[in-house]
Amino acid sequence: MTELSPIDGCARGVVAPTLAKDMFRMARYAPPPHLAPFLEHYWIVEWDLRERPPYVQRTLPYPSVHIVFDTVRTGVFGVTTGAFDYELRGHGKVCGLKFLPGAFRPFLGRPLHTITDRVLPLSEVLGWDDLAAQRAVLDGADDPAMIAAADALLCASLPQADPQVERIGAILRCVQATPGMTQVEDMAAGAGLSVRSLQQLFSDYVGVSPKWTIRRYRLHEAADRLANGEDIDLTALALSLGYFDQAHFTSDFRKLVGKPPGRYREQARGQTAAAAAQACSTPC
Repeated sequence: MTELSPIDGCARGVVAPTLAKDMFRMARYAPPPHLAPFLEHYWIVEWDLRERPPYVQRTLPYPSVHIVFDTVRTGVFGVTTGAFDYELRGHGKVCGLKFLPGAFRPFLGRPLHTITDRVLPLSEVLGWDDLAAQRAVLDGADDPAMIAAADALLCASLPQADPQVERIGAILRCVQATPGMTQVEDMAAGAGLSVRSLQQLFSDYVGVSPKWTIRRYRLHEAADRLANGEDIDLTALALSLGYFDQAHFTSDFRKLVGKPPGRYREQARGQTAAAAAQACSTPC
């Protein structure tokens, strides 16, 4: 495998990112050219909490399928429509492959909505021996070794790239680059599709609806801004995300993140201040 290219910066979707940095190591790597039509990135999480209590990390959903190698549960993870909680205890590591939205369709061979909110064995989808694949990856001595093993497995099952993946990617890049886009009709118009055609495309290739996708991107934006402690009026934020009022925004945010937006922002500010104070008190 070619030399790894780390992806810098915080991973979006990690709840309480400042606290998370103290609990585990997360690394992300760009895929090599031969897998770029399929993968967004590799990711590795490693932790050692043997002298500390267990920690539950919540992550927010994206419209992507993951292949995950984990001693707790190895498998193909369809798009998760709700938040995903993972308990870290003792010490361990997990390696994952995050697919571009729509890019797992050629591997699955059927509409992606059939595996939404489901975890399937690798053997059922890809014909791999689950335990052997898990050991091959997680027995790797370091990040390059784990990723090389995952790369070899995936390349043995590689289908033809589907041009619809780039089309979906262009649609989602437009959503991300247009914070004011909150309506499916605007998403369809930008893609040059009818609403019905857009809905069918997403059901088949992504596994969730365009409406869900827009709302999740907007809630990700809100969570990122509040995790940075941004001093923004919450009512104005709710309206900018396409909500009728702050109450509905607060309800959705609490369901996804686990706490209301105001409290999340205050806790994020406190964690940032605590991390800064600890950094100042640590001798060089």
